[in-house]
Amino acid sequence: MCKKCGCNTCETKSTALVLNESKAPASILSEGLKHHIDTNKPLTNNFYSAGSRDYFDLIAEARSLYSRGILEFTNKRDIELLTETDQGYFGMYEGKKVPLDFPIEIKEYSDENYDSLEDSIAQSEFGMDYDQLGSGEKEWVRDEMDNMSMKEAKFKGKTVDLNKPTRGDSKKFKVYVNSGKKNADGSIKVKKVNFGHGGTTAKKAGQKTMSIRKSNPKARSAFRARHNCSNPGPKTMARYWSCKKWWYV
Repeated sequence: MCKKCGCNTCETKSTALVLNESKAPASILSEGLKHHIDTNKPLTNNFYSAGSRDYFDLIAEARSLYSRGILEFTNKRDIELLTETDQGYFGMYEGKKVPLDFPIEIKEYSDENYDSLEDSIAQSEFGMDYDQLGSGEKEWVRDEMDNMSMKEAKFKGKTVDLNKPTRGDSKKFKVYVNSGKKNADGSIKVKKVNFGHGGTTAKKAGQKTMSIRKSNPKARSAFRARHNCSNPGPKTMARYWSCKKWWYV
C-alpha cells in the first residue's frame, strides 16, 4: 500500500524512463523526451506521429542518451527498440534517403501519394500530397529532407544538434541550424535561432512565458494566419520555427 495516499498502485507502478541527473541535467532533453518522462510514457508509445521527422529524432536521441547511461529504460520493448533495431537511422535506397527498420506497407509506397520521399514527409507532416502544398510548406519538406543527412555540427567550439528545438535562454526556445555559409575550414557555419515569447527577454520586461495552445484549433489557425505561416521563410529565421511549433498537435 502506498504510504502517501493509501492506494495500491502508486509505489508499485514502474517508471518507463529515468534521467540519471548525476550525469546530465534535464535541460539537455528535447521537449519530446521531457514529455515522455513527465507522463511516464514508454518510448514505443511515441509522442510524435509515426513516420514523422520528430518521431525518428526522438528515438535517435533516446538511443544516444541510453548508450551513455544518461537515460535508463525499464520497458522491455523500449530496450529492444534501442538495442535491436536501427530505427532513428536512415539509409539510401535507389537514390532516396529512407528510414531503417520502419515497416511500411508496400502498397502504400506504390500508391501515387507515397511514390517519393517528398510525398511521404508531406503526408506525415501536413496530411496532403507534396504537389498540394504551398511554396512555404514545400520548402519546409525540402528542409526536412536535408535535415535527415545532417545531425550535428560545431557552434562556438561545442558540438550541437541541428534542427532540434530545445528550451531556450533569451527566448522560450532555441535551435541550431545550418546558416548556409561556410567557416574558414570549410565546415558549415551554424546559427543559433531564438524564438518564442519567454526566457530572459520576457523576464526583464516583467512578462510571463506564453504557453503554446496548439491543441486549440482556433488559436492555432489564428496564430498561423497572423504570422503568415503558409510562407514561414527560411529556417534561419525565428518565424519559421515559431510556425513549426504551432503546426504540430
